[in-house]
Amino acid sequence: MPNGTPETPPEARRRVSRRGPINLIAMLTPAVLFPLGLILLRDAARFAWLRGPVAGYPSELWIIALFGGFATAGGTLDYLFHRSGATAVGAKEHHSHLAALSCGVVVFALMAGASVSARPQALLLPVFATVIMTVVLICYDEFVFHRKRCDAFETFTHRMLVFGNGIAWLAWAHWCFVRGGAGA
Repeated sequence: MPNGTPETPPEARRRVSRRGPINLIAMLTPAVLFPLGLILLRDAARFAWLRGPVAGYPSELWIIALFGGFATAGGTLDYLFHRSGATAVGAKEHHSHLAALSCGVVVFALMAGASVSARPQALLLPVFATVIMTVVLICYDEFVFHRKRCDAFETFTHRMLVFGNGIAWLAWAHWCFVRGGAGA
């Protein structure tokens, strides 16, 4: 506080929660942009399979949808838990969240670029380097801020978010770099 008196927990919750809607929008962005991107690309020759029966879609797409949805549900539950006032996120923890989220945005952008690239392997090193950095930032956040503070419900929502996104990313990486992406 500017006058030197410490914040009370309700004051801290109100101060930190002002950023809540932006965080929710950032968290939901991949869940909206990925299917939107597929819709926009359905007329491209390399994505002709999108115009066929859904049974012909790559299996990785179904894994991305299932586990990406699981991650989105976990992130939304965590968001709602924090907005309930049951806990407050301090400034250092918030900065940790922003760093991990920022790296995640870069991963998403690189993967989107690789997905439409004729040579996705050219982005393999930047994708993996950014994924590793994102994992390091998530681990830092979990071990420094969440290990002792979180109850079982909040820990579960974090695991939904992290493992769901991890499995969805692995499926995307397999589709893009192993199966040949849009040509698969």
